[in-house]
Amino acid sequence: AASRRAKMAAAVPRVAGAAPPGYTALAVKFGERQRSPHYLLVKEHQVREGAGAAHPPRRTLFVLNVPPYCGPDALSRLFARCGSVQSVDVCDKPEPGEKKEKLTSKYFSRKPVTGFHVAYVVFRKPSGVQAAEALSREGPLLISTESHPVKTGISKWIANYAASVVDQEELKAEVDAYMQDYDEKIAEEEAKAAEEEGVPDEEGWVKVTRKGRKPGLPRTEAANLRVLEREKQKRARKELLNFYAWQHRESKREHIAQLRKKFEEDKQRIALMRAQRKFRPY
Repeated sequence: AASRRAKMAAAVPRVAGAAPPGYTALAVKFGERQRSPHYLLVKEHQVREGAGAAHPPRRTLFVLNVPPYCGPDALSRLFARCGSVQSVDVCDKPEPGEKKEKLTSKYFSRKPVTGFHVAYVVFRKPSGVQAAEALSREGPLLISTESHPVKTGISKWIANYAASVVDQEELKAEVDAYMQDYDEKIAEEEAKAAEEEGVPDEEGWVKVTRKGRKPGLPRTEAANLRVLEREKQKRARKELLNFYAWQHRESKREHIAQLRKKFEEDKQRIALMRAQRKFRPY
C-alpha cells in the first residue's frame, strides 16, 4: 500500500502539469511554503481579422486557470520579466469580440468574479509572448513576495471586508459628479431638439414633439407624490366600501329585496288604476 501511494504521489505532478493541445503549462506558487504548484495555461491569443484592436494579435497572451485571488497587478508583475506589459484584462470567460468599456466607478460596478477566470496579457512587443511561453522550462515561479504579497484565505477576506466599507463623502462626491454629467447631457439633448423642432429633414418630414395645450405630466417629485396620493385615496375608498365579503353580499341582497318590494307595489297600483277605469252607467 505504501509503494502504491508513493507511485500515485509521483504521478500527480506530471498529470497536473499536462496542458491541453496548443497550451503551455506554467507552474506558479503563491507562497514559499506552498508545496504543490498551481498551473496557468497560456498560449498566443488568436483573433479573426476585423475583430477589433483591444487584444492585438502576436502581442496578446491568453491565460487560463487564473485563481480568483490573482488579480491584474499580480499577473503584470509575473509576466514583466518577459517584456514590457501594456495592459492586463481579467474576465470571467473568453470574450470573442471587442473589449467592453471599463467601469471607472468604485461603488457602481459589476459584481466581481468569484471563481476561476481568464486573462489577456498585452505586451508592447511580440517577443513578450514567446518569452512567456518559454517560462515553462523554469521551475515554479513565485508570484507572491514580501514586497508585493498576494492575499489569500483569511487575509483576503479581511481585505475584502475593509474594501466593502463605503466612504460616505467619497460616495456623495461620485453621485454628484454623475448627476452633474447626466444633467449636462439632458440639457444638450433638449437644446438639440429645440434647434431641430419644426425643421424638415432631408426627405421633407417634420418631427412632431409632445408640446401643445396638454403637455405631458411634469417629471417632478411633487407631481409623482400627488399622483400616488390620489391612487392611495381611491384604493382606500374602495376598501371601505367592500371591507368584508359578507358585507358586499348583504348589500346586494338588500338591494334585490328593495327592487322586489317596489315591483309588488307597482303591480298593486296598476291593478287599482285599472279597476277605477271600469264603465259604471248607474
